[in-house]
Amino acid sequence: MMTTKFKIVAGLMGVLLLNSNFVSAEENMVEWLLNFNRAKEIRPVFNKAYQAECGDCHFAYQPGLLPAKSWEKLLTAAALPKHFGVNAEIDADKLKEIRDYAIDNAADKSYYKRSRKIANGTANGDAPLRIIELRYIERKHKHIPEKMVKGNAGVKSLSFCDKCHTQAAQGVFDNDTVSIPNFPDYDD
Repeated sequence: MMTTKFKIVAGLMGVLLLNSNFVSAEENMVEWLLNFNRAKEIRPVFNKAYQAECGDCHFAYQPGLLPAKSWEKLLTAAALPKHFGVNAEIDADKLKEIRDYAIDNAADKSYYKRSRKIANGTANGDAPLRIIELRYIERKHKHIPEKMVKGNAGVKSLSFCDKCHTQAAQGVFDNDTVSIPNFPDYDD
């Protein structure tokens, strides 16, 4: 006789396995199941071309910080010459690789908890183009005084995630990993 807990777990696993997005969301389903960080964080950047091209100018934001519809708008040959005021043009083959990687690993295709929250908050409406304008990100940062961000020469903007989130490159944005430059004793 199966216990109620086992039936619930078996049912949930069945739903996950039948969901085609689950199978395509992560490269290796077993790796995802055994990775306990998945419950909380965002998948780190693992594509070398994306890391090199995007990380050369700014923090290489994890694709899981935006939905696919955003990456589809941001990563086009027409959009890159005016990428937030900078010409970020790259050759067509590299653009295709980076675009495919970002779309395949976008928030709405990931099962990392923070990415899912972002995906849920961006499911309806226009594609957000700036991570710092996402409701989820705004809500997470609303308690931080402006003097600690815009008025802080060590930060300047929320768009510099890695200035405060000491493990941002690993996809970890937990409060325990935050250290705001010039405000070492700040504890939210």
